[in-house]
This record gives sequence, C-alpha cells and structure tokens, in this order.
Amino acid sequence: MPKPEKINGLWKRYEALRTALTGVGPILQGSIMKRRFKRPLPSLGGKKQAYGPYYQWTQKQEGKTVNVNLSRARAAAVSKAIREKRRVERLLIRMRSLSLLLLESSTPAVSRRSTRRPKTRA
Repeated sequence: MPKPEKINGLWKRYEALRTALTGVGPILQGSIMKRRFKRPLPSLGGKKQAYGPYYQWTQKQEGKTVNVNLSRARAAAVSKAIREKRRVERLLIRMRSLSLLLLESSTPAVSRRSTRRPKTRA
C-alpha cells in the first residue's frame, strides 16, 4: 500500500481537475473552416475577383458529415464551443488516469495464489 501522502496528493490533483469542469460553457463537436474564393470576372477582362471569407462548420450527425454555413459572429461562438469541448476531453482523460492511480493505490489487489506442482503418477 502506498503512503497516505501520495494518495492525498492524487486526490488534490483530482479535485483540481473536477473544479476545472465546473466552469464549462457550451460544447460542440466539429471544426470550422474559413474559405475564400477567387473567380474570373468577364467584365474585368478575366481578372480574378476575391470573395469571402466564408465560414463553414463541419460536424458528424448520425454518421453523416454535415456542413453548416455561418456568419462571422456565429463562427466565433461555435469555434469557442469547439475549443471548450476539446478542453473538457483533455480534462476527462487526465481524470481517468488519476482515477486509475487512485483506485490502484487505495484498494487492495488480488492476492496471488501459490503455485501448485502437477501431480505425478506412479
């Protein structure tokens, strides 16, 4: 069994991660793309005109990829929600690994069985 100081330290780290989860805002899955297009304009003698930026949010819904066009303001809000989701996932990964360490160090393991010698026939 490890020392109680080690277990207390693990609990403190776990509590810090749990506290970090309390301030979670909206979370969304997916990614944002900022797109620009250049197209030739016949009225300008074939010179290319730049259009954009256009914002697209790509996500999976029911196993299918869905694209949603967004305004600049909504793209900023969705981007913040995507970052928040990634932060929550990183916190959960750390919490899972700490949980495993806590359980391994605070509960007894299975005792080993003695090895038996095979019976020999005479």
